[in-house]
Amino acid sequence: QVQPVESGGGSVLTGGSLRLFCEFSGYTHNTFHIGWFRQAPGKEREGVAAIYRHSGVTAYADSVKGRFTISQNYAEKTVILQMNMLKPEDTGVYYCGILPRWTGYPLRSTEYSIWGEGTQVTVSS
Repeated sequence: QVQPVESGGGSVLTGGSLRLFCEFSGYTHNTFHIGWFRQAPGKEREGVAAIYRHSGVTAYADSVKGRFTISQNYAEKTVILQMNMLKPEDTGVYYCGILPRWTGYPLRSTEYSIWGEGTQVTVSS
């Protein structure tokens, strides 16, 4: 199986914006949920946003609601995470995960079995 590939990370000041991309065109198996997760140094990986591929239904962590938007280009197998009003606590490595089955817990990292290598997001004050 082919890993998803993340891109779009970088460094911004508080209040800035970034757009992350998860591309998984090389993945040919069933794909139900695509999720964005982040991990700060010394902390566990936490769910940020997820999208159910077939219906487009989305889920967000409370900490990012109203600031982040997840969307997809279904045909191109790309999921986008638009991040606005960034805060220093948003800093971390952002990972894209693929879940090849349905789950009622799309923001739970332990549900996911396929991961990209991550992209760094740094927000400074």
